[in-house]
Amino acid sequence: MPTLNWCFAQIWETIADTIPEGPAIANAGVRRSWKEYEQRAARIASGLAQAGIGPDSKVGLFGYNSNEYLEAQFGIVKLRGVPINVNYRYTEHELDYLLENADAEACFFDAQLGSRIAGITDRLPRLKTLIEIDDGSGEHLYGALRFEELISTNARHPRIEGSGDDIYMLYTGGTTGMPKGVMYRQADFNQALAGGFAARGLELPQTTEALAAVVQTFTADGAAPISISACPLMHGTGLWLGVFVSHVLGGSAVTFRNQHFDPDHLWALVERERATSIAIVGDAFAKPMLNALRRAAEAGRPYDLSSLTQIISSGVMFSREVKLGLLEFADIAIADAMGSTEGSMGSSVVSRAMPPGETAKFDINPTTKVFNERDEEVQPGFDEIGMIANGGFTPIGYYKDAEKSAHTFRTIAGHRYSFPGDFAKVAADGSLILLGRGSVCINTGGEKVFPEEVEETLKAHGDVYDCLVVGVPDERFGERVTAVLSPQPGRNIDEEALQAFARTRLAGYKLPRRIITVDHVHRAANGKADYPWARTVALVDAKAGI
Repeated sequence: MPTLNWCFAQIWETIADTIPEGPAIANAGVRRSWKEYEQRAARIASGLAQAGIGPDSKVGLFGYNSNEYLEAQFGIVKLRGVPINVNYRYTEHELDYLLENADAEACFFDAQLGSRIAGITDRLPRLKTLIEIDDGSGEHLYGALRFEELISTNARHPRIEGSGDDIYMLYTGGTTGMPKGVMYRQADFNQALAGGFAARGLELPQTTEALAAVVQTFTADGAAPISISACPLMHGTGLWLGVFVSHVLGGSAVTFRNQHFDPDHLWALVERERATSIAIVGDAFAKPMLNALRRAAEAGRPYDLSSLTQIISSGVMFSREVKLGLLEFADIAIADAMGSTEGSMGSSVVSRAMPPGETAKFDINPTTKVFNERDEEVQPGFDEIGMIANGGFTPIGYYKDAEKSAHTFRTIAGHRYSFPGDFAKVAADGSLILLGRGSVCINTGGEKVFPEEVEETLKAHGDVYDCLVVGVPDERFGERVTAVLSPQPGRNIDEEALQAFARTRLAGYKLPRRIITVDHVHRAANGKADYPWARTVALVDAKAGI
């Protein structure tokens, strides 16, 4: 009776052996059973092994949501390799940095993104193998292996016994604006995501046979989840909450290539796939979803949401009003998770029976605390701001960044905590009142934008002397990026030319939606940025533009 060591490959292989004909993944009408999912991943693993990929090898995943994205990930972990999420919006400049920082030896990519890969391969000597996913674009990068050929020309790789100590890593933004790889032990990570067992009154399985028995029961009872990732798999919310949580229970993951989010397509998928759960990123997704439901109802063609039991969100503001609107159409639970790539800290679960309260107010996890700058715990009911610390399962650290790891993952009174940078107050009832990440980080449509990176890019243009970047409220996306800048003496700012320049170095979501020119950018005497002043300028400008 093998011990369940909670590494990805062992969990998924056990499920594939248990319910081989059960649904595992689906995209654009292409469905893969657990048997097909596992066997295709085994052939991918064989092809990667021939290319020199093995334990601890880093392999990029650079593409939109697809079955192939998930199959590639499965193939990588079968070899005890480390999948690396790559933002499909990245320009060559950003892509070059991330793949080099990750020590990537191979990369799967959508064909339409091949030109960006082609522009950097000469600068990345470690990048030995490129595998192109046919996305229907008709593009092809010379010299790249084709995904389906990799599968068809390779036999299945023998299974390898993994370890719970194997590393899982997800890249996120750092305080400097550059991505950081957050490393977890796979055992810690998977056990934390297996909350579905506890929700059903079950203990975590300790053996593969125990996991198989539970999965068989879920399947026989029709209780295996069917989850849709409405948000990108390249982010933790879409991958963790939309795929991993479902997979560990023997459930299936439904994805769609949401290059431009279409809420009607999402609701049609819920109907067709009989989905039980949707993973989203706050109001940026929920508002269009609610509007689509209202339009359908007004047209006399309401969507059938009878299979849906929950919507789960993380990463950006999810307002009370929108939750209430969704509950009018569906009798479901809405889970708003407060967390980050560095760990979970709190949650808010509402329903028709328990309607939502204040936006940004969360029930604190038992292992979560809020500490002030003196590392003293903030007490409930006091108007004191502190930094949220996750004391549950915490990452090992940031990849190749000991300094930032020491700053973010610290021990207080003998207990190790993760400090992702979120600030909060503690209400009298002990709940968290979230104030924000850092104090200047901009959340726009679920994407984190760090001002320093945008500022440095804009200041690299010859016409710009100084610049500060802030976020101003935006009804749909939470915040929009606004630049307040001053020109070089004797020069004028050509906004179109500046935007074109920035677009060559920054992903589209990082580009300022508004550029405000001032005579002088305020800074403190020590040269530090005066963000409160810049935000005031931006808010006045936004109000004047209404």
